[in-house]
Amino acid sequence: MAYEVTATRRRPQNFDNLIGQEFVAETLKNSIQSKKIAHAYLFSGPRGCGKTSTARILAKALNCQKGPTAFPCGECAACKEITAGSSLDVIEIDGASNTSVNDVRQIKDEVLFPPNSCRYKIYIIDEVHMLSTSAFNALLKTIEEPPPYCIFIFATTEIQKVPATIKSRCQQFNFRLVPIEKVKQQLAEAANELGIKAEDEALYWIARESTGSMRDSYTLFDQVAAFSGGEITYEKIRDKLGLVGVDCLNEIFGFCVKKDSENALLKLDEYLQNGVSIEQLISNCADYLRSILLIKSGVKKESLLGQSADRFSKEVLDSWNSMQTERALGIFMQLYRDVRYSLSPRYEFELAVSRLCWLKDYVSAAEVKKAIDAVKPILANSSSQRKIPAEKKNEPVNINAPRNSFLSVPAPIPTFSALEEDEDSSYDGGAEPPEKFSAEAETKSLEQNQDIPQQKEFVAKNVDTSDIEKVKDAMISDFSIDDALLASSLMQTKEWKLEENKANAISENQFEQMQIQQQAFKISEYLSKIYGRTISFEIQFVPKKVEEKKQEIPTEVKILRDVFKGTITVGA
Repeated sequence: MAYEVTATRRRPQNFDNLIGQEFVAETLKNSIQSKKIAHAYLFSGPRGCGKTSTARILAKALNCQKGPTAFPCGECAACKEITAGSSLDVIEIDGASNTSVNDVRQIKDEVLFPPNSCRYKIYIIDEVHMLSTSAFNALLKTIEEPPPYCIFIFATTEIQKVPATIKSRCQQFNFRLVPIEKVKQQLAEAANELGIKAEDEALYWIARESTGSMRDSYTLFDQVAAFSGGEITYEKIRDKLGLVGVDCLNEIFGFCVKKDSENALLKLDEYLQNGVSIEQLISNCADYLRSILLIKSGVKKESLLGQSADRFSKEVLDSWNSMQTERALGIFMQLYRDVRYSLSPRYEFELAVSRLCWLKDYVSAAEVKKAIDAVKPILANSSSQRKIPAEKKNEPVNINAPRNSFLSVPAPIPTFSALEEDEDSSYDGGAEPPEKFSAEAETKSLEQNQDIPQQKEFVAKNVDTSDIEKVKDAMISDFSIDDALLASSLMQTKEWKLEENKANAISENQFEQMQIQQQAFKISEYLSKIYGRTISFEIQFVPKKVEEKKQEIPTEVKILRDVFKGTITVGA
């Protein structure tokens, strides 16, 4: 016998053999068994999913000598003639070649004659959407009220091009793409029939390349079987189909997550030099990133991923979050649209790979909004108006007080009754202009301040002189009343020691050391009164060791650093 391609040899001959169209098969079987047969059917769906085969099976079911039956025998004369395409009562018309009104007029003339030997005269018009508008209009009356023995079956891959007036006169059945698992199963059965050994991964990639079309999968299977030598393996079909396996994709995306653009581009060049087409590689990368996104969303179903989730790189899964993976997938989806109009598709691909290498630094709009929302309360607190405490009015100003007292005690911020009474008045928080004194008021203020003592006499009581640190605490307590700046500087000193008539201390701040050294006579006088003998005082500067204590980073700064993926630099 002459060689017969797999798609023709395995064409379904009954409703039970329709793969992936169980809903259509059950509906037609039930309508035949209940004798509710329509006068016009419209089958729509992608190529190679069984529309024409279903139309032939329906014709056999209606014209079988044992029928109408949902299970045509396939042995009677009517079934054999329909299977061979030689039946005079089942007319198949190519809508792409017969598009004019004259062709439709011929059909209108033929339907007036009853069938020759069968029960029904059936017209199967394939690619019906190719008919002209005039041809459709000429066909309307015929398919709306045909003779009782005439049935029309239309098939199309572009249902949107069929006029609504035709659709409303037909029972519509939408055919779906066949799932990859079922395509793979049919390919395995076809391989067993031919005595060919086939790996599961090889059959999976053939089924996947067919994109849900049984006819495409059988055609590709025949092509692969022709050069496989009786054994179909993934390695053999990889070069034929120009495929890039998941292991190779793990490698190239592994370089991308490491920001190793050099090796990523070199690996891309290696794939292209091996003959892989850019379009195919883009498609494989998009499928890979889709699977990564599904796994990160908790989906690990092999039928959706195409293979086991364990085969995908854990490094890629852990390095990119969901938003970054979506961004990567979007880059390749846009890349596929751009390459057809690009000056150089390869340049476009290399640019996309380079972008993936800095994808970790990408911050999405949602993350920016989240960061702004997190920082907004902090900024609001820092810029909010401070309530200014009310001060006593007409408080005298001591202009003869020592200079250090002015430095140590901050001047009170003046308040105005207008700010307290009028809630709508604004206060910019800036410095107020100095109060203007008249000459008489200034003279009077000087006279009043003459009665204020210039310096307080320190009298240390109940101080344990055996512990220099306790003496230091008492000194800070007394100095804080008259000289807060000196007291504050003494609080930062360390390692006080008293050796005979000399006291030593250490300061880690050079400015504070200079300030204390200028007041050394004052500290010496205080210590001499405490110990009842002359005590000299000396302060030494010892730089602070950075490694002694790690600087605590404020919470607000940590939030900004984590959200914007930045680093903290300390100024000199």
